Amino acid sequence: MKKLLCTSLASLVIIGFALTACKKNNESSSRLMVRLTDAPVNFQEVNVDIQQVRVKFSDDTASANGWVDLATKAGIYNLLGFQNGVDTLLASGTFPLQIVKEIRFILGPNNTIKDNNIVYPLTIPSGSESGLKIKVNKSLQADLTSLIIDFDAALSVTKEGPGDYKLRPVLKIK
Repeated sequence: MKKLLCTSLASLVIIGFALTACKKNNESSSRLMVRLTDAPVNFQEVNVDIQQVRVKFSDDTASANGWVDLATKAGIYNLLGFQNGVDTLLASGTFPLQIVKEIRFILGPNNTIKDNNIVYPLTIPSGSESGLKIKVNKSLQADLTSLIIDFDAALSVTKEGPGDYKLRPVLKIK
């Protein structure tokens, strides 16, 4: 009798584990976090005025033109403060599981560069109107999805003349 009881109990435990292992993940949304980092560069500061972060999904019906605003920590970010493995959270939001096609940074007017202890305006030829876009094509997962954007200041900033600096962003997903 003891042997039958132990065998039955063991069978129930095995069936319980099997049912738990086969249980489908019913998660239908994911928290998306967009983080910012940078590679080293020879300027003292590269300040970018980030006002809004938007994301475009494969399903373009979410809003006008498929762009959705994330909860953004707007402000002026010195890219050089995010080097050597340091990053910062720029924006986040919770969305149904889908494909992130693009991310767009909407910039404000207060972009500057500090070179040889002098602060100069940093102009962005087309970024101030349409924002800075990066192609992503990444599926959101049921758990947290964090995208780290490497804003490569060394490749992005060019000196056009005395005191004339342009930002032509080179953005990469890390």
